[in-house]
Amino acid sequence: MSSYFDLVGFGPQGWGPALLKGLWVTLEISVGAFLVGILIGLCVAVAKLNGPPPLARLMRGYTTLCRAVPELLLILLLFYAGSMGINEVLGWLGYTQVKLNGTLVAIVVLGLVQGAYASEIFRGAIEAIPHGQTEAARAFGMSGFSLFRRVTLPVMAPNALAGMANLWVNLIKDSALISVVGTSELLFTAKQAAGSTRQYLMFYLTAAAFYYVLTLLSNLLSGWLERRFRRWMPSV
Repeated sequence: MSSYFDLVGFGPQGWGPALLKGLWVTLEISVGAFLVGILIGLCVAVAKLNGPPPLARLMRGYTTLCRAVPELLLILLLFYAGSMGINEVLGWLGYTQVKLNGTLVAIVVLGLVQGAYASEIFRGAIEAIPHGQTEAARAFGMSGFSLFRRVTLPVMAPNALAGMANLWVNLIKDSALISVVGTSELLFTAKQAAGSTRQYLMFYLTAAAFYYVLTLLSNLLSGWLERRFRRWMPSV
């Protein structure tokens, strides 16, 4: 037991600071990608429901692609193809190539993938809104963004909350996939520690415990938020 605390602690040979730094990077990636996914999901859902037919078909194709192709493959394609594409453009413009920030690229890549799933959650939540509420808002002169901000968004939020909470938990776990491209998040750090010390079971179980605690806290927070939102919803 003492050797365990020595290895995962904060002593000279301990991996505690590195694991906490990896945990922080995991949270940065998860929160950033979640916000990007929400923004993309809202835009895609609105485009699929109210956009012109060509745009709606394009958004449906994006959703189908992201849901059909394995996320690990999408991450590899977007990460490497995106990095190469940006450097190709910079070279064509006469600028030197740059090494992209791994955390920022991970946020964008995971946000693009999660945006497809979020769009379906938002689409279902918007379609669940009673037509009478939107018709009443239009009768009062609301339209466009004002209608969305003051009627659609507040009414759809409670319906989408459970799905978005589940998406957040999945995103925490999916952030571990970023380790394949060398981003030093929690799993990547645990793999480094395990390889350095040959204590594979110890560090993988430690990483699993961190993910479990994050999921547990997320479930508690989402439950609290859902109860808060439901207070203003009419009872059936």
